[in-house]
Amino acid sequence: MKAINKDLQLDDAATPSLRDGEVLVKVAAAGVNRADLMQAAGKYPPPEGEPEIMGLECAGVIADPGTTDRKEGEQVGCLLAGGGYAEYVAVPEGQLTPIPQGLTLEETAGVVEVACTVWSNLGMVAGIQEGDRVLIHGGAGGIGSFAIQLCKAMGCEVAVTAGSAEKLEYCRQLGADVLINYKEQDFAEELPGWADAILDVVGGPYLEQNIKALNTDGHLIVIAVQGGPKGTLSLGRMMPRRLSVTATTLRARPRPMKAAIVASTVEHVWPLLESGAITPNISQRFPLADAKKAHEHLDSGKNTGKILLTVS
Repeated sequence: MKAINKDLQLDDAATPSLRDGEVLVKVAAAGVNRADLMQAAGKYPPPEGEPEIMGLECAGVIADPGTTDRKEGEQVGCLLAGGGYAEYVAVPEGQLTPIPQGLTLEETAGVVEVACTVWSNLGMVAGIQEGDRVLIHGGAGGIGSFAIQLCKAMGCEVAVTAGSAEKLEYCRQLGADVLINYKEQDFAEELPGWADAILDVVGGPYLEQNIKALNTDGHLIVIAVQGGPKGTLSLGRMMPRRLSVTATTLRARPRPMKAAIVASTVEHVWPLLESGAITPNISQRFPLADAKKAHEHLDSGKNTGKILLTVS
């Protein structure tokens, strides 16, 4: 089969062998995520035993059901620990999703990982509910675009940070209520004690400001450290207001935990995709052979929404 190698070049690779409980999926499209950029830079290796090939989500057709009861030809979305940038990928059955009614295979490829990330953190960890106030950093990216729509569909008030007027307008069109240009405004000064939950991709440099922006019993969830891993945390500021900080990743979790997240995401989020309350917001499509161009486009900071690699 053909796959993207560590140098972001299309190359020959062995078709994956199936372990018990896995299916072989012929890939139609794969989502591009910042974690892929980190892996390409040598900063985010795959968990032990997982493919070296990049790609944390894809959609396609089952080519070999292996030892499962799945059917050859079944269309599925896939949450992966790696391997999506290829013509074929082996996927644990518990990490398969149905294709949401009304969505294409390509669109599904761009929502699986982001949906599982957003729901597992805001839904399963923070437990957001109607009336909550949620601050989303990086609101114009793939994660942010999805998180805005999920929170609005659940009846939350949403604030976002982004680095340009154009990106903030994009967030507003998705439903964001409060728009903050982080290059011109300090979100902690704009929203002191405001947020019941914060979804953060910046990390250390935002840690102290995030604490200031949290409401009593508020929950900060850090899912990436794009600004660096280290910051200052004032326990004295946290304790009287009973604040919580959680740092999570999805990729390295055990397969049974991933299966539980996938099942909960399909239960709670797929109906919102099927009703149109959440749309995939695919912004760019690149052929698999142009993975390097896709990475450069994402790394440029100009992108809004989700980028896909399509596999012919």
